[in-house]
Amino acid sequence: MTQRTSVEGLSVATQFYDFIETQALPKTGVNSQTFWSGMSDIIHRMGERNRDLLRVRTKLQNQIDEWHIARKGQPHDHSAYRDFLEEIGYLLPEGDDFEIETQNVDLEIAAVAGPQLVVPITNARYALNAANARWGSLYDCLYGTDAMGTPIPSGGYDKGRGARVVARVRVFLDSFFPIVGSSHADARRYHIRDASLFVDDLPLVHPEKFVGYRGHPRAPSAVLLKNNGLFVELVFDRTHEIGSRDQCGLADVVIESALSVIMDCEDSVVCVDADDKILAYSNWLGLMTGELTTKFTKAGREVFRTLNDDRPFLRPDGQAFSLRGCALMLIRNVGNLMTTSTILDRNGGEAFEGLVDALVTTLIAMHDLSRQSGNSLTGSVYIVKPKLHGPEEVAFTDQLFCRVEEILGLPQYTVKLGIMDEERRTSVNLKECIRAARHRTVFINTGFLDRTGDEIHTSMKAGPFSRKDFIKRKSWISAYENRNVDIGLECGFQGRAQIGKGMWPKPDQMAAMLEQKIEHPMVGANCAWVPSPTAATLHALHYHQIDVFAVQNRLKLGGRRAHVDGLLEIPLATFRKWRRDQIISEVENNVQGILGYVARWVGQGIGCSTVLDINNVGLMEDRATCRISAQHVANWLHHHVVTEEDVLEVLQRMAKIVDEQNAGDEAYEKLSGRSNSLAFAAAKDLIFAGVEQPAGYTEPILHAYRRERKAIEN
Repeated sequence: MTQRTSVEGLSVATQFYDFIETQALPKTGVNSQTFWSGMSDIIHRMGERNRDLLRVRTKLQNQIDEWHIARKGQPHDHSAYRDFLEEIGYLLPEGDDFEIETQNVDLEIAAVAGPQLVVPITNARYALNAANARWGSLYDCLYGTDAMGTPIPSGGYDKGRGARVVARVRVFLDSFFPIVGSSHADARRYHIRDASLFVDDLPLVHPEKFVGYRGHPRAPSAVLLKNNGLFVELVFDRTHEIGSRDQCGLADVVIESALSVIMDCEDSVVCVDADDKILAYSNWLGLMTGELTTKFTKAGREVFRTLNDDRPFLRPDGQAFSLRGCALMLIRNVGNLMTTSTILDRNGGEAFEGLVDALVTTLIAMHDLSRQSGNSLTGSVYIVKPKLHGPEEVAFTDQLFCRVEEILGLPQYTVKLGIMDEERRTSVNLKECIRAARHRTVFINTGFLDRTGDEIHTSMKAGPFSRKDFIKRKSWISAYENRNVDIGLECGFQGRAQIGKGMWPKPDQMAAMLEQKIEHPMVGANCAWVPSPTAATLHALHYHQIDVFAVQNRLKLGGRRAHVDGLLEIPLATFRKWRRDQIISEVENNVQGILGYVARWVGQGIGCSTVLDINNVGLMEDRATCRISAQHVANWLHHHVVTEEDVLEVLQRMAKIVDEQNAGDEAYEKLSGRSNSLAFAAAKDLIFAGVEQPAGYTEPILHAYRRERKAIEN
């Protein structure tokens, strides 16, 4: 049984109460009584409003279900459907033009385009790796991935591959930092004379791109260049293994990579009780104080990791300055649905987890605000809020943050808001969502997976959906992606806020990422998600190729490329001439991903990992991917595309395959051949109870089974 402490009408898990009192509150200037009375007020007063908003979700969904059921067997009437959504208040009128008024935004969000990492906050090693991914070795990332177009070599250093990497990086340098009448491949000496960079005795074509150096100007140890707002550092060291074989001593090219990172308390973590929440908050505290450390064993040796220091340089005129060593850190709170047993209200009910997150993560960020050179140089706290349904819920979040600021004694709008454009009710009302938080919005993004999961659930009763690969080809996806950028630009995001795009899901396929993910900056997004520090460094190359702000300027002249009617196109199967083998193959693909993910979630408490798909391709799985897979099978079951017997047979067969794929994991618990596998039971519930789940979310089922698993462990 959890020990509890009573305070201000709340029953608080004692270990969490102690964490707040002994670690989170000290040095913030906020006293205990102020904090706990504020927490009680938020939980009791704003909790009622939270419940009301969830009831609105349910009411609207029921009305939409009834509309589709009443028209079963009839052709879909798009015009009547839109009128109906307006009548019930799902689709709201779009108001007059406006621009956001957000102030004190750090440059990484407002002024520079580049990659963005998302990482589970509960894993200190991953969190530190992500924060330190501000800079990455281009040599290492090309050599150690398939980005060169060939497999990664095994064994010792491959000199031939190394030479090809060096040649490719020289091409990169020639492309964006060309030398008058020469090439970086022919360079023998880099030196600074009269505040200008010379390669041998030749200047750069664009001399203004030389912005700094380290060491002696006649033989610098590093040269700093800048293109499209991103820095590139040439590192010279003739004692280095690479530099010793290079004619000018170039040992590495280190490029600015992950400008920002979202420390995630939501989709990629498993937080089902007070101990889990304390772990998440403790790591956030360590990041905000700059004191987070971790030890781990790598290649047989112990590694000690901390946050990187800033990088010192000299300006071309010799004046000292520094560049930030770490990415700007945002934190993603949970949405409005879930509750937490960490705090019980006066009636013994669990508090809404999102309310607790808002106050605690902001309190912890105050440790950073008191530092002279910490995370935010503008005195801001960045909170990304997921799974908001429409302007009312965004307005509620704005009111919540106002109350948090009042409790903690912070200036109004210190807390900035990132709006996840991933639920359909937000997408179709995006402009009004932004208006509802116009003084603190710094971020909108698109996410195909959650957006599709919500699309399926919202239109569950309309009919069977297309196969997943075909859903991606439907017109509503391009309408969704384009309209998000267009509205962001209309609302004055350029120079103030991020317009983001979704995750690259294949962390081991960097060659494909280099080929395809350039689409994100090309469509005007000034950040996009990547699954690893390595991917951030490689994706940064795209922002050297594309001047995103120039793209945005062109887009602003053209007006909207998509309208709400495009978003309301339901991606139903048009011609259902599927063979049985095609149907079963689709179910197999969905089920295999669900089982592979849920086995680790329930059994090991891992909320995000690379899971082998049915073709043994590693895909990054989190709750968003699980949501779309579970909802897709649930939809086909509901419309009798498959039978319950079909799905059960596939579940049992895929469980054996997943077991084989995880045979080398000592902590893995088999799914097959066991009648008491909680993970297998959870996977079944996600599918067979999928129609009834609020918005098709996976959290209620996953949390229940993980709590049961932890109870067995204890």
